[in-house]
Amino acid sequence: MKLDGKKIGMLLGQRYQDEEAGVPLDFFRKQGAQVDVISISKGKLKGLYQRRIIDVARTVDEVNIGDYDALIIPGGRSPAWLRKNEAAVRFVREFYESGKPVAAICHGPQLLAEAGVLKDKKITGYYKIKEEMLKAGARFYDEPVVVDGNLITSREPGDLGIFNDTLLNLLSS
Repeated sequence: MKLDGKKIGMLLGQRYQDEEAGVPLDFFRKQGAQVDVISISKGKLKGLYQRRIIDVARTVDEVNIGDYDALIIPGGRSPAWLRKNEAAVRFVREFYESGKPVAAICHGPQLLAEAGVLKDKKITGYYKIKEEMLKAGARFYDEPVVVDGNLITSREPGDLGIFNDTLLNLLSS
């Protein structure tokens, strides 16, 4: 497998967008990576459309950035919920500052905005968050995937194929 030995954290909260969590979770596990679902508390998380229930492996208080090679932040309502939690925001900020890949899709950049890491960054995301991202100092593009340094962003579930491939290529190199 391409990603044997790689560890990916997926930061997730209640009412995540089902496919934006489930598709990358399954994809990267099939590629040989260990993917840990991280949240602010342990238990089961339900997707926005209740098509998937995902178990939390670890809390943000239990993890170390050094344990992971990349971080994925799915969208849905999860980012808006997580950005209210100081430990989750700090984890995202410190992970981004480590220089390791941070991949956010749809509403995921809301958590990046709260972490204060979007100033002068090229990003994309769900069109309804554009104004919020511009206020956070980002340059917003309507493209399937935008890469700026260690930041990978994508718009919506329809872009999951290129989103996954972009992170896979980055982790494989």
